[in-house]
Formats: sequence, C-alpha cells, structure tokens
Amino acid sequence: MLKRFMPQEGKFFDLFNAHAELIVLGGRELATLVADMTASSDTRAAHAQVIDEIETRADKITHETVALLHKTFNTPLDRDDIHQLISRMDDILDLIQDVAESMHLYDIRMLTQEARQLSDICVSCCERVRSAVALLPDMDNASATLKICNEIDQLESDADRVMRAGMSKLFREEKDVRQLIKIKAIYELLETVTDRCEDVANLIEGIVLENS
Repeated sequence: MLKRFMPQEGKFFDLFNAHAELIVLGGRELATLVADMTASSDTRAAHAQVIDEIETRADKITHETVALLHKTFNTPLDRDDIHQLISRMDDILDLIQDVAESMHLYDIRMLTQEARQLSDICVSCCERVRSAVALLPDMDNASATLKICNEIDQLESDADRVMRAGMSKLFREEKDVRQLIKIKAIYELLETVTDRCEDVANLIEGIVLENS
C-alpha cells in the first residue's frame, strides 16, 4: 500500500502526544486514589490535587491546539477531526477529575473491589489511547492503530460488565442507603471514563479509515 502524503505540520501530533501522556498520568493517579482509600484524608486530597494540576496542564494543550488550528492553513488531518480529537481527549481528563472531586465531595472513605477493577480498566484504556495517538502520524500504522482501537472497545465492554456486577452486589449487600448512592455514582463515573476513551478510539478509527 502506498503511503499517503500528509502535510508536514507535526506540531499537532506533538500536542496530541503531550495531551495523551497527561491522560495516562491522570488515569494512574486516579487508580492510586481509588486503591488508597485507607490513607489519610490529606493523602487522598493530595492525589486529587495532582489530578487537578494534570487536568489544568491538559486544558492548556487543548487551547494551544485550537489556537494553532486557527492559524494553520495546511493541517495534517481534517480540521474538524483535529478539533474533535483534542476535545474528546480532554473529555477523558475532565471525567477523571470529576471522579476525584466526587470522591472528595461525597466524603467516600471506602470503595469496593469492583471500583478498583474499574479504575484499573480506566488506566488500560488511557494507555491504549496514548498508543493509538502515537501511531497517527504514519498511516502505514493503520492496522496496528485499528487493533488498539478494538482493544479499547473491548475494555469498555469489560467495564460495563464489572459495573453491572458491582451494582448487583451493591444492591444486595449494602445496607446503608447513603453509602449505596455514593458508590453507585462512583461506579457510573468510572465506567464513563471508559466511554470517553471509546469515543476517542472511534474517532481515531474513522480518521485512519479515511486517510489510509
């Protein structure tokens, strides 16, 4: 297959990669927070603060990408695809931040094995988003990129199953209604992180199919 010519405006890919690195950092910090619920409130607050700082750094990259888009005549991908990709990547970190903030606002001091499983799946999704984004500059990587996108889809399905199992167990075993409501909300937010990763995977898949 002939390699498709793409304009040599590599700055966009640098920005995508920088943002994707922050997505992975945010996902890992969230997983640490979820796994570390027995830690002191100060320690948990520190994890949440790190996530806030990561999200702020990612926002700056998003704004820089959009500003560059307005100033660039020749873009390496369709202009709408560039805007949607950086926006949907930013959605992932927004959700990660939402989970951390909700855990603080709800004063959650214990979580279940299912919540930890969901946070681990979130990390796996984030890492694969980073891998797929890194392959975008070269459409000769199309098959490898599509394989990663399929893996993200599978992980999102795994998260659905874990959430449903967790909900079932929660409604059978949790006697404290307030605790039930809190944990249910965290399950749903964690699963939504994987949904946002799947959104990015679907967009990347479309970009690859159009350009390869």
